[in-house]
Amino acid sequence: MRTLLTSAQMRSADQFTIANKPIASIDLMEKAARAFVQSFLRDEFDTTKSVAIFCGKGNNGGDGLAIAHLLLANGYDNIKVYIVNFSERQSDDFAINLQRIDESRCKKTDINQPSDLKNLKVDLIIDAILGSGLNKPLDGGYVELVKGINKLNKKVYAVDVPTGFFAEGKLSKDYNGIKAYKTISFQRPKINFFFPESAAATEKFEVVDIDLDEPYIQKQDSDFYVIEESDIQKILHPRKLFSHKGTYGHALIIAGNTNTMGAALLSSMACLHSGAGLTTACIPQSGLTALNTTLPEVMALPRDEYTRIEDPKKYQSIAIGPGLGTDPENEKLLESLILARQPLVIDADALNILGERPDLIEKLAPNSILTPHVKEFDRLFGEHESWWDRVQSAREHAKKLKIVIVLKNQYTFICLPTGKVLINPTGNPAMAQGGMGDILTGIIAGFVAQKYSATDAAMLGCYIHGKAGDGLAHDHFVVTASQVATRISKEIKMLITK
Repeated sequence: MRTLLTSAQMRSADQFTIANKPIASIDLMEKAARAFVQSFLRDEFDTTKSVAIFCGKGNNGGDGLAIAHLLLANGYDNIKVYIVNFSERQSDDFAINLQRIDESRCKKTDINQPSDLKNLKVDLIIDAILGSGLNKPLDGGYVELVKGINKLNKKVYAVDVPTGFFAEGKLSKDYNGIKAYKTISFQRPKINFFFPESAAATEKFEVVDIDLDEPYIQKQDSDFYVIEESDIQKILHPRKLFSHKGTYGHALIIAGNTNTMGAALLSSMACLHSGAGLTTACIPQSGLTALNTTLPEVMALPRDEYTRIEDPKKYQSIAIGPGLGTDPENEKLLESLILARQPLVIDADALNILGERPDLIEKLAPNSILTPHVKEFDRLFGEHESWWDRVQSAREHAKKLKIVIVLKNQYTFICLPTGKVLINPTGNPAMAQGGMGDILTGIIAGFVAQKYSATDAAMLGCYIHGKAGDGLAHDHFVVTASQVATRISKEIKMLITK
């Protein structure tokens, strides 16, 4: 897993690298500029375009000056540097790179006040005004300058972080910083790039390696980690000779109602394809024909208003919620399972029931897994003003209840009983379709049945779910939930055999 660092920790990593490589800070800045330019040139290979580079007087501005020098060397002739003189202070490395620019053929002008930016006609903009240390909204001349840049409506590339964007912590709804097309970030993505509010600051981000000391970074204490493919490969177990259906566990999927049998079918299908040895769907009597026709491999446990799971311990995994409904009989069924003190995978309507029964939340068995989307999460734990607050709340409840909370979004946050947060990087907008949550529930239930821990099952479920969608999105504009379900086994096989 890749450790994510705060901006203060990243500065510490810079200093450690400078002291121990050893490398001069100005040479490390040059490495960062070269990495930025390599990425930039892959996108913007037309060297006839005009480029405006806005540089503050700190190290972020120093990066911008080094970038200007390198772009000139790579054939970009129409470049102009704008020095933002809103501060008396300047960093030593900025001063060195400014002298190099003064000695070059690069055009340069000072911006002493926002009104100095006028009649600017340019194709591309590089933002190197302020770096990642910001912890309050922009004020003073920066606000007007940034407004002027944004009004140009040009493609903006941000150096490490868009000016005005917080690298970590609560993001304001009233973001007043640079609106970048792409941010090219050094060594690690900023923690806040994974939060939905970051879309106001940058459409996309790319991380480039600048040769900071990786062992030092990985040893830093952090609350946030990004899951990597190698993590998944270490967790997955290949199937062995002489194993049989009993080896891979029995999963019970309690889902579906008269008008929502699709949710039960999707969850059961995903559980089946993720490798559970036996899958039983507890569904209403009216759904038996659909189940037997669509998934003959899945056994049925017909459900009515009197249904009780007589021996929950016979199942290695129980998932409840997709398409279930919130009727009193389903509430009683959920309550009986919770009181049996068996870990559950809880989604959809079962989460909605818990939202009305906070007393049951406190009784959840340790190692239960909750998989809420944003609205379900807020019904469970109260309204939240920001995603940062929401994730902090998920961390606290996961730790207090000793459960795993899978908070779903573009980048899903897996909040562990340890208080750590694992960020899943797979998945894409083509998967924005109904039924995807049902698939995720089924995959996680399938891995729990195979005796993976709650943490590992959640990691595997989220990563493989998104990976299957990514594979399909290569040649599909829209990816359906049933397509993802049928691709799960293929993705697992590819991960194990790599």
